[in-house]
Amino acid sequence: MVLVDSSVWIEATRKTGRIDVKVAMECLLEEYEATVCSPVWLEVLGGLRRESRRAYTEYFSILPYVAAVEEDWKRAQEYAWTLADRGLRVPWFDLLIAAISIRYGCRIYTIDRHFDVMQAHLGVRLYQPGYGGSFEADR
Repeated sequence: MVLVDSSVWIEATRKTGRIDVKVAMECLLEEYEATVCSPVWLEVLGGLRRESRRAYTEYFSILPYVAAVEEDWKRAQEYAWTLADRGLRVPWFDLLIAAISIRYGCRIYTIDRHFDVMQAHLGVRLYQPGYGGSFEADR
């Protein structure tokens, strides 16, 4: 299972989006590894134009879904303090996505550099697409 961050969903659906992101995303979907979590759901679907809302809501409804639970919110708060004590700031939803991924023991596919900070300081695991975007399972 790979939690796909909103930065990837948005980039992959843009007409002029990066081809490497599009290919990697397609591979994750084909391998049934792409997963969406509640903060990503809100970030992506909440920002859609009216004409796209129905189609994307239906599409997201068939993906594996992970909801944030109280433990995730508490862990995200601890992460915020840990990073703040080191002079670092990360958006709240990114901290929540990190907490969810750690609870599930899965990686995050993102192109958002905030997650590099969390990888370095919190041990968040990031998904790195292989050659041509191929999927490589957890070891």
